[in-house]
Amino acid sequence: LVCVLKMMIYAVLFLLILSVPVHEMTQLGCRLQSLNTNGYNREGDIIIGGVYPVHTYRIYPETPFTEQPEPASCSSFNFRVYRWVQAMIFAIDEINQNPNLLPNITLGFEIYDSCNMIAKALEGSLWMVTGQEKPVPNYHCNVRSPLAAIIGVTGSRLSIPMATLLGVYKYPQVGYSATVPVLSDKRKFPSFFQTVPNDNFQSYGLVRLLMYFAWTWVGILAANDEYGLVGSQIIVEEMAKVGACVAFYETIPLHYSKEKIQHTIDVIKKSTVNVIIVFSGDDKWSPVITEIARQNITGKVWIASDGWATSPVVFTKENSKTLRGTLGFSEISQLKGFLNGINPFKSVNDIFIREFWERAFDCNWPNQTTAGISSRKEKKLCTGKEKLEDVSIEYSNVSHLRVTYNVYNAVYAISHALHDLQSCKPGGGPFSRGACAEILDFEPWQLLHYMKNVHFKNNAGDEVYFDANGDPPAVYDIVSWQLTPYSTLKYIKVGNIKFDAPKERDIKINQRAIEWNEGQTKVPRSVCSETCPLGYRKAAREGEPICCFDCIHCSEGEITNHTDSAQCNQCPDDHWSNEARDECIPKSIDFLSYEDPMGATLTSISIFATLITAATLYIFNKYQDTPIVKANNRELSYLLLLALMLCFLCSLIFIGYPTRVTCLLRQVAFGIVFTLSVSCVLAKTFMVIIAFSATNPNSDLRKWIGPKLPIAIVCVGTLLQVVICIVWLSSSPPFPEQDMKSQVGKIIIECNAGSDIAFWCMLGYMGLLALVCFTVAFFARKLPGSFNDAQFITFSMLVFVTVWLAFIPAYLSTKGKYMVVVEIFAILASSAGLLVCIFFPKCYIILLRPDMNTKEYLMGKNAF
Repeated sequence: LVCVLKMMIYAVLFLLILSVPVHEMTQLGCRLQSLNTNGYNREGDIIIGGVYPVHTYRIYPETPFTEQPEPASCSSFNFRVYRWVQAMIFAIDEINQNPNLLPNITLGFEIYDSCNMIAKALEGSLWMVTGQEKPVPNYHCNVRSPLAAIIGVTGSRLSIPMATLLGVYKYPQVGYSATVPVLSDKRKFPSFFQTVPNDNFQSYGLVRLLMYFAWTWVGILAANDEYGLVGSQIIVEEMAKVGACVAFYETIPLHYSKEKIQHTIDVIKKSTVNVIIVFSGDDKWSPVITEIARQNITGKVWIASDGWATSPVVFTKENSKTLRGTLGFSEISQLKGFLNGINPFKSVNDIFIREFWERAFDCNWPNQTTAGISSRKEKKLCTGKEKLEDVSIEYSNVSHLRVTYNVYNAVYAISHALHDLQSCKPGGGPFSRGACAEILDFEPWQLLHYMKNVHFKNNAGDEVYFDANGDPPAVYDIVSWQLTPYSTLKYIKVGNIKFDAPKERDIKINQRAIEWNEGQTKVPRSVCSETCPLGYRKAAREGEPICCFDCIHCSEGEITNHTDSAQCNQCPDDHWSNEARDECIPKSIDFLSYEDPMGATLTSISIFATLITAATLYIFNKYQDTPIVKANNRELSYLLLLALMLCFLCSLIFIGYPTRVTCLLRQVAFGIVFTLSVSCVLAKTFMVIIAFSATNPNSDLRKWIGPKLPIAIVCVGTLLQVVICIVWLSSSPPFPEQDMKSQVGKIIIECNAGSDIAFWCMLGYMGLLALVCFTVAFFARKLPGSFNDAQFITFSMLVFVTVWLAFIPAYLSTKGKYMVVVEIFAILASSAGLLVCIFFPKCYIILLRPDMNTKEYLMGKNAF
């Protein structure tokens, strides 16, 4: 029972301790450590924290842990990172002297050296949050000056765990060089902001740069870390969207590997690409490019991500020949005056400045003790009067201050958020019931609200704000690496890209300011296959990327009006492709016109044949009382000659531009007139047979002799064809149409029959009459008498039937005006056959052999 009571008492005490507010923890004995071995601070009303890798960590050999491992230690002072520290101090001093920004409030700072280690970055964050030299999670002992936010840390590898920790406490964190897109996920990192755009924007911009120069065949080298892998993967995806291809993709090892580097170099040597994107930090890329330069690989255009676009580690004289013509993305600013004005005697609390001074001027500070004098006596003593303008170190290289500028903006972003918090008026605040936060006693999450809404212009005139993901406006300068007369490299700004601008104006580049590798003046080409010209389309090669293709000439009727077209475009129905296949031109109109040589010839033949027929009619009319005219049924001959004249003339309806009227008249007039002609011939044939058969006085055929029978035959035979034509015109009449597909590059203007069945019925009926007439005449061909017309009728019908049988396959196998020509030829040929075979022999007798044009001769047994 006693043990249970003790446990209950301990539990109650533990809960009471946890319930004590954070700001009261000092009453439990915790204290603020004002100076840490890895950091230093400056007093102020409000503190801004900063975590920077001023040193890099020393790697110890692996141990079996049979004894306590040595603690990680820092070494190798980094001048460039120290410049970032000074930029933060400079910005804080500038704000403290500005009466319009945070009036009556002095900013202080706490700066911690992470040594580029995750553990120390987290340790530094907890040191600032808890106020303890040896941090205790959930303890907050810094009650004198509230911690506003923390700036840091370098790189995504350290920023992710640090952002995870600070997100728990809702402390605003502003990154200055971490760019992985995952940090923009506010569900995972609710308090993380950054003054450098994330890699999504950079990746989009790099692909946009490729498309600007039409580089579609590109190699990619990516650091084997989150920065390189995520950023390069976005590039691969975006390149696929715009039709560009990755020739090779190689990773850069995190730790030096001679075999892996040599493999990468071998891939570069074998590849045909002229443009290579390198998405890496300078520390990973430096040994690779050094080996590439040593093996004298030149002629490549290197595209630099912001991780090494202006890096002095890569930017060396030894690499100048290889890296000449490199293009990179960067942000640029100037802070030269302040950086060169620091002095050890002005910054006595700066725990880094003495080491910086020793390394910058290669000197030693006078030691107050005798310890270590022997190791330092060979170097000169530091006086503090040395001038940074007299030495050439990375710290003094202030021509391009990408990360320095980001640190500067980070300090101002936090200050403007604090200023907005200070400017809050009671009752109009953003918190519960319009409450405001106290400037000297606020919670981290309250400042977080103002950080999300900060928006201002810095001293350089650039807008600084954060979007919903905590990212700044994505604006990049494009820099070109150029060779100086002293065989060193220099950076030249040649353009920029702004993601908030319209797409057609988002990128601006001065190509004349770019100096390409090996002194080229033209933009280098980097394609797997050369551009397909107009009139050609791309045909992918099997098993190869889409950028490797052959150029295929477009088919007839198709064009391409831009280069590298993936497919040919079909011309409209009324247009056709020109010979080059790069333009659609109007199709030519095709019909049998009077101006056409063929149309003019057929017109002449038709008119000439009509005149000949008219002359024959004139001859028959003039010699109508002669025996040969009387013997050939004079009235039927006149009617047949008139019908033949109409046959020759109806062919003219087929010539000329087809209209609705001409289409209606063409076949109907032709069918009726030809049926009339054949009916007249059939009537003549029957009259010949009746005439010879009726010579017997007892024959019943004598009553059919006279004009009634031939008139009846002609009328009935023609009337049936008229009925067929009337049914045709009433049900589905012919009409003009445009045939755009039968002939290449032509629009055929023709008459559609309307009903093919009606058309062939008309021809079939006419053919049936001709066949009956031929059969009857054939059996009557041997009848006696010189005036026997059956022989001539038989031959004329043979010509007629032959012509129209040949017409059918010829008509069906032709298109356009040639179909019309075939039909006109059939009309003229068959009509001419009837005229020549039936009437020319009689005209010969009438005009040239009048001795035969007697009754005695015609009644004789000898035939003409």
